[in-house]
Amino acid sequence: MNSCIGIGLSYFSSSTSGNIHGGNISLGKHMSSLSSSSNYVRLQEGVNAFFSSLLVSRNSKRRARVLRCATIEEIEAEKSVIEKDAKERMEKTIETVRASFNAVRTGRANPSMLDRVEVEYYGSPVSLKSIAQISTPDGSTLLVQPYDKSSLKAVEKAIVSSDIGLTPNNDGEVIRLSIPQLTSERRKELSKVVAKLTEEGKVAVRNIRRDAIKAYEKLEKEKKLSEDNVKDLSSDLQKVTDEYMKKIETIQKQKEKVCSLKIVGIKF
Repeated sequence: MNSCIGIGLSYFSSSTSGNIHGGNISLGKHMSSLSSSSNYVRLQEGVNAFFSSLLVSRNSKRRARVLRCATIEEIEAEKSVIEKDAKERMEKTIETVRASFNAVRTGRANPSMLDRVEVEYYGSPVSLKSIAQISTPDGSTLLVQPYDKSSLKAVEKAIVSSDIGLTPNNDGEVIRLSIPQLTSERRKELSKVVAKLTEEGKVAVRNIRRDAIKAYEKLEKEKKLSEDNVKDLSSDLQKVTDEYMKKIETIQKQKEKVCSLKIVGIKF
């Protein structure tokens, strides 16, 4: 009985409120009523029920707090999906940058210079390299030999209308393209082209990073990630971004070397 004295309980039903006022046990007026076994049992049940409800409430709050914090496994799972998508897109950007650089005429014959040439073949546009063999018999000549000789005229027309700046020589069997040596003026033009293509590649990578961070922030709004989680994942993503930026710069330097360019005053 002493363990219950002074406990403030407002829990009890009306059947026991006559014995317990506002949850405080009165030892005077109501001692006789508490002496009965039935009232004592109800009192004990009430006390037990009160503390049971209190424990359930506390445990529920604890579980709620746990649910708002993602586990390491959940964080890694979200990171894996978003970062994988970002890397795949960045790889495609690298391929695009490399293809664009290959198409830049440098003074040496390279079959990749014709990669972007499309030919109207039986009513459909197809890539030149898919319908012709392209070779370099020497450092200044490209040789284009269509698998179907009837397409020679279409191939010639496609080369003339392209932006590669080369004049085809069609002898009825093959098409020859002579690559002129780079002049000083042309080298200056190429320096600007290389700078432009490099910056376009970097902008594409930055945009991919931006999209990935937005995906993380969306998960934060959905309470699947915390603010700290997003900061950590964004930091990891920046490392990936820096890695692909360096890849673009490496391709750029390789192109400059091929072009024998010494670019001064141009920031990449």
